[in-house]
Amino acid sequence: MTPENFDNSLRVFVERKPFQVFPVEFHGGHRFEIDGPNTLVFRDGVAVFVAPGGIPIIFDHESVNMLIGAEAKSLQ
Repeated sequence: MTPENFDNSLRVFVERKPFQVFPVEFHGGHRFEIDGPNTLVFRDGVAVFVAPGGIPIIFDHESVNMLIGAEAKSLQ
């Protein structure tokens, strides 16, 4: 997946109205949930999610397998 496609996919999920929590799955199966539209910053294929407790999770277009929503989007 290109950095541009990664950013565009995240934008679609973050801008859904109303916002819906969505999981991000890494290669290897580990997942975490994006639980709010203002908890994520992304640019040029790199994203930072601020998890509860202020814990940052940094991920990029190469480390993510899928963004999971009503319609799963594979990032392979």
